Amino acid sequence: MRKVTLAATQMACSDDVQDNIARAEGMIREAAGKGANIILIQELFEGLYFCQDELPQHFARATATDANPAVARFRDLAKELGVVLPVSFFEKANNAFFNTCAIVDADGSLLGTYRKSHIPQGAGYQEKYYFNPGDTGFRVWDTAFGRIGVGVCWDQWFPECARSMALMGAEVLLYPTAIGSELIDPDWDSSKHWQTVMQGHAGANLMPLVASNRIGTEAGKRGTELTFYGSSFIADWQGQKVAEADRTSQSVLTATFDLDEVAANRAAWGVFRDRRADLYGRITSLDGNPA
Repeated sequence: MRKVTLAATQMACSDDVQDNIARAEGMIREAAGKGANIILIQELFEGLYFCQDELPQHFARATATDANPAVARFRDLAKELGVVLPVSFFEKANNAFFNTCAIVDADGSLLGTYRKSHIPQGAGYQEKYYFNPGDTGFRVWDTAFGRIGVGVCWDQWFPECARSMALMGAEVLLYPTAIGSELIDPDWDSSKHWQTVMQGHAGANLMPLVASNRIGTEAGKRGTELTFYGSSFIADWQGQKVAEADRTSQSVLTATFDLDEVAANRAAWGVFRDRRADLYGRITSLDGNPA
């Protein structure tokens, strides 16, 4: 029996890096106090979601991994509390810029980084202006509390990402997120769609999943405004939500799973036994017609 308690969190962000780090630390401590072993903070929590606008000044927000204040603080915190912390941040690597997640193990060691693979571009979500497409490929990490796979926000809409991490032996899927209103259509609410797609990843790959989104309304520099809809959640290996936050409240959610029991169910279900990798070549092309 390998029991693990997972935590999802959500919070509103200011434009003060140290304030946001302190608020996130408070939620991590609260989650650890509830017995959480793996705690997920939302995407780019160090500041406002600057990708509403295409402004060169925002590149100054990026840091190298070893110079990032959140990564440094949460390495110490992970060691103090004995918890695993994926830490989302804006990475500068020479002349490249990435939307990156650093994976900190329960002893404070940095296991590595994942750079967001799928980069969105749309009204209010101008990420292609800031981020290079990630070059790490999908990754999984053996942590003190199981093997985890981490995708970042837009990655969560792609079943190939979740399945790849599952094929590499992930036991838990984690998605830090920043999503809310759509400037192109103020009446469009994607929150249920957003949850359903990820619940499908959990159910199709027979493993728990955690999604942490931000909350609050943030104004851009050019008259835009996004309202993030929270709704962070934890799903079980059947894709059912077992914990869910509302759309507006700072929240800490937890749920406990026996990873050995989940693994037994995953093996018995036969999904990975019956895969036909020899028939899936079409998904490696853009138009369904591989060369």
